[in-house]
Amino acid sequence: MARMRGGFGGQPKVKVVRTGEAGKPFVDYKDVENLRRMMSPNGKIYGRKRLMLTAREQRMVAQAMKRARFLGLLPYTSATL
Repeated sequence: MARMRGGFGGQPKVKVVRTGEAGKPFVDYKDVENLRRMMSPNGKIYGRKRLMLTAREQRMVAQAMKRARFLGLLPYTSATL
């Protein structure tokens, strides 16, 4: 059986790392829907291998999630998911 590329369970890869005006990659902390797809139902951030990100991109995603949580856009735990 062939494995599907792009994630676990046949889910397509979510592209949240975009390039800015100067060509530098960034992750928008206000893009809550895409960030929520990178979290488990309990509110944990999925690993970089599961998300198919580089180490630098994973750090940027983690920082964006922390900012969104601080501003109240994302929950810290599953109590409000």
